[in-house]
Formats: sequence, structure tokens, C-alpha cells
Amino acid sequence: MLAAARAGPIPPQLVAAAEAAAQAADVDYLLTEIPKSIEQSLEGIERVGRIVRAMKEFSHPGVEEKVKVDLNQAIESTLTVCRNEWKYVAEVVTQFAPDLPLVSCLPGEINQTILNLVVNASHAIADVVANGRGGKGTITISTRQDGEDVEICVSDTGGGIPEKIRHRIFDPFFTTKKVGQGTGQGLAIAWAVVKEKHGGDIHVQSEVGKGTTFTIRLPIHCPTALEEKKAA
Repeated sequence: MLAAARAGPIPPQLVAAAEAAAQAADVDYLLTEIPKSIEQSLEGIERVGRIVRAMKEFSHPGVEEKVKVDLNQAIESTLTVCRNEWKYVAEVVTQFAPDLPLVSCLPGEINQTILNLVVNASHAIADVVANGRGGKGTITISTRQDGEDVEICVSDTGGGIPEKIRHRIFDPFFTTKKVGQGTGQGLAIAWAVVKEKHGGDIHVQSEVGKGTTFTIRLPIHCPTALEEKKAA
């Protein structure tokens, strides 16, 4: 049509052909949908990038020395990595202290500990939902400084832990989950990581029918291997 317009009047048959081509291509629809598709693609790329960054931050390959870590960011990365575990059964609420200091720790092992607690919380909520109470539960994760320690709390609205077995939950291989769902190692590993490797503490509060809260306390400054060697 451009060439024809330069040469003179545009033949009516060429105009008709152009109109037919535009109608066949559904140009109005494309003009509306293509920008939406591009926007969704960019959002998808950003989501993939966020997941990849979270996986990189979560894994900390080769880090065997304690390093200073932003625990708020570490928890966010962990939630991204395990999102498929909780997104269908729970809403996650984060209540992070904005002024939380950096904490000397083994980042990969702390991330694994948080992951274990979040997965346990999602399984506890899934059991409640499956039992007919319906709707999604809530997993609440909070951080705060308490003197020379930081505190991380992971709470769920699951069915709670019966009092008669609470004293066993940190025992290796002890589990109340169905066969194939759990190994009984998650909380035992959490106990070892927090208490033995970081000199911290971990404890549980639970009420049957209402939910469970795990609280982790970590010293803000946990001596590195080099500092321990110099002190010795």
C-alpha cells in the first residue's frame, strides 16, 4: 500500500485486500494482548531470576566458615526456594525486625534449619486442611534482637503436637508423619545445627487444635573457627 500510495491513488482492490488481511490477523486483539503477554513474560523472567538468586543464596556452596549473614534475607530466600511446599495450603506472614544485626553463622545450615521448620509447618497445616476444616492456614515467621541474641520464630496454625510426644520431637528418626513423607531427621538436624554448631537454643510451644511455634535463639557473634583457634 505504501508503494502504491507513492505511485498514485491506491487501487480499491488493494485497500480491500489490506482490510481483509487486518481482519484475518485480528489486529485489534493483537494490539491488546501482545503488550499483556510481554508484561507477563517479563514478570515470569523476574520470578525465575528471583528463584535462581534465592537458590544461590540458599545453598552457599563451600561455605564452611561462619560468616555474617542477613537472616531476614536468608529467610526470604528460603521461603522462595520452598514455595511449592506451602503455597497451596498456607499464607506466609513475615514480621522481620528492620534493624536486625548481621549474625555470624553457617548460612547453608541455618537456611536448611529454617527450611525444615517451614516444611514441617506446611505439613501440619495440610493435615488440618485435609481433615475438613477447609481454607488455608497461616505460617508466621518473625525475627527480633534480644540482647546479645537474635530470635527467629516459626509459627503455624496446624493441629499442634500432643504433649505426650513433645519431648521426643528432636530425637533422630522420630516422626509422626505418614510413611514416605518424613524421615524424622529434620528437627534432629535443626537441634544439632542450632545448639551444637552455633551455641544457640531451640524450643517448641504447641497447643493441640491451635498450632505450634518453634523459637530459635542464635548468638549475634558466634566465634569463627579461626577465632576459636586463636583463643585456644
